[in-house]
Amino acid sequence: MPDDVATKAEPMKAGLDRLADAVVALAALALVGLVAVQGWQVFARYVLNDSPSWTEPVTLVLLASAMSFGAAAGVQNDRHFAFTLLADMAPPALRRMLFVFAKLTIALLGAVLAWWSSALFLGGLDVRTAGAPFPETLPYAPVALGGALMTIFALARCFRAPGMPAPIARAEAQ
Repeated sequence: MPDDVATKAEPMKAGLDRLADAVVALAALALVGLVAVQGWQVFARYVLNDSPSWTEPVTLVLLASAMSFGAAAGVQNDRHFAFTLLADMAPPALRRMLFVFAKLTIALLGAVLAWWSSALFLGGLDVRTAGAPFPETLPYAPVALGGALMTIFALARCFRAPGMPAPIARAEAQ
């Protein structure tokens, strides 16, 4: 990447890295909340013999949040599951094309998640969850947001480290 392009891309990368850090923090909070809610569920059911009805729908929202936000951050940090053997062995031009193709595939999948999860979320806003005071489709909201973040992060990755697998690009940057 030419120096002027790389210099212009640095603030965007830094901003996306901060966003990814915030998303990881949200995913971690969702996991802590998940443990707390399930802990209360077990205590209330087996000790108090009075199982609360709100814990299952809240758990679904927290689980969807942790999963979606964690996956989005994995795309930004390039720490997602990948088969890179073919790309690693390819010549630089082909490696770059495979890298961009993989990121565009992730962006497309993220966009599909964002679109259809938004449609599902919005389509059931008037249906209340049994046992909790929120819409039954609320678990789709974090999936939609996570999909949108995956799309943004994957498209941004298309313009970084051309032709190099992420571990090599990170090692050369240090």
